Amino acid sequence: MADRVTVIGWDGSPLTGAATAALSAATLVAGAAHHLALPEVPAHAERIRLGSIDLAARRIAGHRGSAVVLADGDPGFFGVVRNLRAPVHGLEVEVVPAVSSVAAAFARAGMPWEDARIVVAHPRTLRRAVNVCRAHHKVAVLTSPGAGPAELALLLEGVHRTFVVCEELGTAREQVSVVTSERAADHVWRDPNVVIVIGGGSEPQAAGAWIAGHDPGGPRGVRGWALPPEAYPADPRGASGEGESPGLRAAQLALLGPRTGDLLWDIGSGGGALAVEAARFGAAVLAVDSDPAACARTVAAARAFGVQVQVVEGRAPQVLERLPEPDVVRIGGGGVAVVTAVTERRPERIVTHASTRDEAEALGAALTGHGYAVRCSLLQSVELDTSAWSERERSVVFLLAAARSDLAP
Repeated sequence: MADRVTVIGWDGSPLTGAATAALSAATLVAGAAHHLALPEVPAHAERIRLGSIDLAARRIAGHRGSAVVLADGDPGFFGVVRNLRAPVHGLEVEVVPAVSSVAAAFARAGMPWEDARIVVAHPRTLRRAVNVCRAHHKVAVLTSPGAGPAELALLLEGVHRTFVVCEELGTAREQVSVVTSERAADHVWRDPNVVIVIGGGSEPQAAGAWIAGHDPGGPRGVRGWALPPEAYPADPRGASGEGESPGLRAAQLALLGPRTGDLLWDIGSGGGALAVEAARFGAAVLAVDSDPAACARTVAAARAFGVQVQVVEGRAPQVLERLPEPDVVRIGGGGVAVVTAVTERRPERIVTHASTRDEAEALGAALTGHGYAVRCSLLQSVELDTSAWSERERSVVFLLAAARSDLAP
């Protein structure tokens, strides 16, 4: 019975000496059709067309002889190695890697990629992959049938991006195309392919890069959350409300828990403070406000903090009908009508606030009536003038947090 398997990466270039030696001694070879057609595969070896990795692993474990698995690129990077190493199979795995398809794609594009986010898109995870493309300026997408460049482009409607589509890397049919996201949906693309999605922000300077994927400090190196109002563009009219206070914003962010792969709606976004801070957590953000001046302040705040926020000018609930599905929603105003419209889109979590108990009860009843478990807290914060230790400003607000009943603890 086999207790060891050699996994060989293939990127279209000649196999290394170690890979050739392992393959020539193989009595069982598993891989995709183009791998099994390689001339280096021994004629006498049993061949398995890879579909389910777990089924192939069981075949390998039961085989008497030397087993090899061929896989594209680096098989330890979103590849077969993790499945083959599962304890249930009892296999010792040796890896002979090749250049990963992501590294090859960026090389073809002539671009650095330590600042890129890398996601895998399947039909079941496509929406989350799209949200990462909304939120970040450079994303490599490892696609699959039904979740390719065209599907990405369709779900990115309204968000302009540039696609670098790398088809069949390492083969004679390799092709690299640069198109806008608007045009990518009109083309038929060959599998397998890698899509580099670019746009929506400036590329970090080389001197500032120290961590792959995403700098947790952000372009400005800002530390902390729930920043004071003066950290954001001021409203020239001097308007502010209880929905703008840092204390309430901190509580709302904690209850929503925005994260990479999520889409957050910020309805009644005001100056964009919560939208920007949610984007700093890695979430994709749609900021909605009916006030053109508020929308302009949100755009300015997002630019100042180097994050991606899509701003939609319009009045809720009407404008919500054409927005993509949210994961979490903050409602800054609009009453029961907006709350009801949001619940119909079934986000996981909703937060809103009210200035009176009667208003809080009405909002809570609307949330409960549409299948949400609701908690309500009375938040009071007092800002002191530390030069005289006297009260400068007081804020009192009812905070409502709602979780979809099928997901509530």
